[in-house]
Amino acid sequence: MISRVFRWTKGLLSCALLLICALVAPFFGEERASPISAVARAQSVAAPPESRTASPRPGATAASPAPRKGGEENGLKPFKLAMGLIAGLALFLYGVEQMARGFQAAAGDRIKDWLTRFTKNRFAAAGTGMVATTLLDSSSVTIILLITLIHAGLISFTNSLGVVLGANIGTAVGSQLIAFEIHEYAPLALAAGVLLHLAGRSDRAKNAGLILFGLGLLFFGLGYLGDAMEPLKEYKPFTDLMARLGKTPLLGALAGCLFTLVIQSSSATVGIAITMAQSGLIDLPAGVAIMLGAEIGTVSDTLLASIGRSREAVRTAVFHLLFNLVTVSLGLLLVGPLTRAAQMLPGSGVARDIANAHLTFNVLGVALVIGFLPWIARALERVIPPKPDQTGGPEPGADP
Repeated sequence: MISRVFRWTKGLLSCALLLICALVAPFFGEERASPISAVARAQSVAAPPESRTASPRPGATAASPAPRKGGEENGLKPFKLAMGLIAGLALFLYGVEQMARGFQAAAGDRIKDWLTRFTKNRFAAAGTGMVATTLLDSSSVTIILLITLIHAGLISFTNSLGVVLGANIGTAVGSQLIAFEIHEYAPLALAAGVLLHLAGRSDRAKNAGLILFGLGLLFFGLGYLGDAMEPLKEYKPFTDLMARLGKTPLLGALAGCLFTLVIQSSSATVGIAITMAQSGLIDLPAGVAIMLGAEIGTVSDTLLASIGRSREAVRTAVFHLLFNLVTVSLGLLLVGPLTRAAQMLPGSGVARDIANAHLTFNVLGVALVIGFLPWIARALERVIPPKPDQTGGPEPGADP
């Protein structure tokens, strides 16, 4: 109950923040005209047409053009931009939600069965977590489902750690898909998905249509975002800010973390970073920094889901937090080598490089930690001991 209240509160705050951004956006970059410039404009309007184009007299100062209201310099229309960004983001998030619903309806019970059966060792558990997250398109959903199964006694805490590692890799698979510039073909997937969902006679066909519809809407939303952000290419304050994010990775990570907390989706944050790279708005270091921040922001849902659960479930949520904190800290220290490694992988363009960096970062993080899982599990059991009223027998699913 407490977890549900927190999630509803978080959702309402997210909507409120987006609404505030939309209302404040028209005043972004607004400049107030001084009385002197106002008089100059009045004199210019009152003057005959031929005198307006005449060259200024020696010693006179030419009046600067009147600044556009609401930050509309360089053709930038803040309100239209804000509406485009919100619409594109809403379409993207709804597409992700529908695609996940389709996968859950088609393979929800199977995923639970996989998580229960194929987590007997850390490597099988990591593979299961990666597949489950790829299908569900959300590491948060996978880990929340995992926490529920741990609380029910169907999976042991020790075996759950590998699933958490695999879930991080699964999110990078989605980034690879988003990096393909196929949003122009999104209407085909939308039409096919709607037709299959409405005309399909079996549940399997209807679920497949829902998956196709969600996939098409996902790419359509990304394309809409890219078109909406096009005017920002010529807006110097924005380009300067993006350059600062690339030069200061910690600032970029903070932006990625806060944005993920607001929209509650690390996949959306990384997807938007990739879309901005495709539009030429950010460079590789800035995109990598935003991606690293998204890895921190995504743990909020896991922590909320662990409230009121068993100690084993709480340990899994804490492991997710600590793992992401440690790996992101290392990633921020090694942004240079990480970007160079991403550029060595197949593919061209900054967008593909960001997706490659996401995959490289998560694979290296898992490889760094997976060998130490037994010791990490024992350390967490000491830090978060069982409740006094819990039995002292072996954990369910653990080796005797």
